[in-house]
Amino acid sequence: MARATRRTTPPPLLTVVPMAVPDGRPRTGRLRPARTPLGRILLDRGAVDPGDMLKALALRAREEARLGEILLARRWVDEGDLMQALCDQWGTRTVDLRAEPPDARLVDLAGAERCLAEAALPWRRIGAVTVIVTARPDEFDRLRRDLAPVLGACVMAIAPERAIHDAIAEARHARLARKAETRTDPRESCRNLGSARAAFWVWAVIAALAAATLAAPGAVFVAFALWAILTLGLTTGLKAVAFRAEWRRSRQDRPGPPAPLAGRLPVVSMMVPLFREDDIAPRLIARLGRLDYPKELLDIVLVVEETDSRTRDALAQTRLPHWMRVILVPDGPIRTKPRALNYALDFCRGRIVGVWDAEDAPEPGQIHKIVRRFAETGPEVACLQGVLDYYNARHNWLTRCFTIEYAAWFRAMLPGLAQLGLVVPLGGTTVFFRREAIEALGGWDAHNVTEDADLGLRLARRGYRTELVPTVTEEEPNARVLPWIRQRSRWQKGYAITWAVHMRYPARLWRELGAKGFLGVQILFLGSLSQAVLAPVLWSFWALSLNLPHPFAPLAGSGWMAALWGLFLVSEVVGLGVAVWAVRGPGHRHLIKWVPLLHLYAPLASLSSYKAFYEVVTRPFYWDKTAHGMIDAPAAVSAAADAEAFSQAIPA
Repeated sequence: MARATRRTTPPPLLTVVPMAVPDGRPRTGRLRPARTPLGRILLDRGAVDPGDMLKALALRAREEARLGEILLARRWVDEGDLMQALCDQWGTRTVDLRAEPPDARLVDLAGAERCLAEAALPWRRIGAVTVIVTARPDEFDRLRRDLAPVLGACVMAIAPERAIHDAIAEARHARLARKAETRTDPRESCRNLGSARAAFWVWAVIAALAAATLAAPGAVFVAFALWAILTLGLTTGLKAVAFRAEWRRSRQDRPGPPAPLAGRLPVVSMMVPLFREDDIAPRLIARLGRLDYPKELLDIVLVVEETDSRTRDALAQTRLPHWMRVILVPDGPIRTKPRALNYALDFCRGRIVGVWDAEDAPEPGQIHKIVRRFAETGPEVACLQGVLDYYNARHNWLTRCFTIEYAAWFRAMLPGLAQLGLVVPLGGTTVFFRREAIEALGGWDAHNVTEDADLGLRLARRGYRTELVPTVTEEEPNARVLPWIRQRSRWQKGYAITWAVHMRYPARLWRELGAKGFLGVQILFLGSLSQAVLAPVLWSFWALSLNLPHPFAPLAGSGWMAALWGLFLVSEVVGLGVAVWAVRGPGHRHLIKWVPLLHLYAPLASLSSYKAFYEVVTRPFYWDKTAHGMIDAPAAVSAAADAEAFSQAIPA
């Protein structure tokens, strides 16, 4: 069932509401005067300091948050006192959903997804009346009218929102997990690529290439070389055009002071997938605790696999702040990050939803920038991508090259692609969506190991736009060669699968993206993969300069060979030039002298591509996880700083 639209219906001055009494029997038809404000009840009970109540009321005027959420997030009220005050206000009682779980059949009647969206669930039938437990009593009248056709007469009880979510997950976790695996339209999902038929055709193509190579190795080499040369020219041209677009924008843009933000600040949900992170909790809380967005509007969802005992045990021993919670993802036939994100999406509270990785350190003002940009743009801008960077770039040669590569991609290429109106392959973190857009798209493809790039392509196919926002998140760089190859092979495997999925219906892809967008997809996905796989073919042309045997030796000294050497030179100039421009800033300027060493870094991508294509055939949905915590954090997030931030996030 689609997620219901959330509305806030203020209670009328006089209401006729079925009231729940302690024995559970409804009392109807009683005229009730205007309700006592929640703040007054809490003050009369001595549950809140008057000064804190004044501050909470002021915050409520400029934030999309209920008074109780503000008080809880700021630790100005105890949850038990708040629940009792709500009961007094609405003349009902609380329900302990852990001790008295709901009737799962009633949850099915209302729909588990709707129950999560409404923070309400049908709990029990008492005679002819259904008791609905809600965390938003002010919305009960509307909810009761909407559910009356399936549930009949309803009365209200109250429980905390987290308790309601936990009860729904416990009652219907299997159904929600299956939905997470198949949320994406099958025409845009790769879940059928693991079938025996798909494997047969892949092996058939491989066998045909092997037979052709044995029969006519020279002709096959020439064909590969021509394809490598063509894709080199296309990828170099796209890089040059995208860089020019971003360079021109950077020269023209002179941002002034931001205009005041109209309207109230929204709730923002950030999902943080964790897997086998047994020591991440204190550092994660410290890093996210530095965010300056109001904590009552910050919904940090730690997404943990049910079978991941290491992470679960670590989090169980950590006191999480009120704005941070854990969602357990039930085990299933696949165990991927996009499946976990799909499952957790229904549990998010915000109308802006984003993703961070476990090791991320976002800049403090990042959420404010994202909220402001979404407010400035129309609904066609469905996604905002932040800039990913690496801390400890100085650790070794590999981390320096990795940082240069990321700088060129996120500071030049992706902004340039967005400027050109082409598909923007998203990063897997520091990416933010309008809630209604990601839900309309069917979430992430649960089987795709580069769900981010795939989602960027699906957004473009639906007519949505992606923009790059100048807000930086620092990550841990991959500092060892073998883990780097495993990570890169997963990305390349995902690119290959994504291209194959969206090219199943090329005419439809052409219609939805247009000629320019279609060509851009071919260069971005097929072109970059071809360059990685066929790089040794291009390297073989060095043999000509050494007068060694080569199939293209007869062309030596001709105009064709001069043009080829010119292409090689232009591609190097463009690649190195973009890299130097991307690291020109004060934080990366020390990397400029390392840019020429990218020539030694590039062969690693070829090695990883062979592993990637082997896994496309043998293990298309296998998620080769990147290990975290391999190198120390920078001074900016040192142990002392983390300890101080942790203590501020979790008051004594």
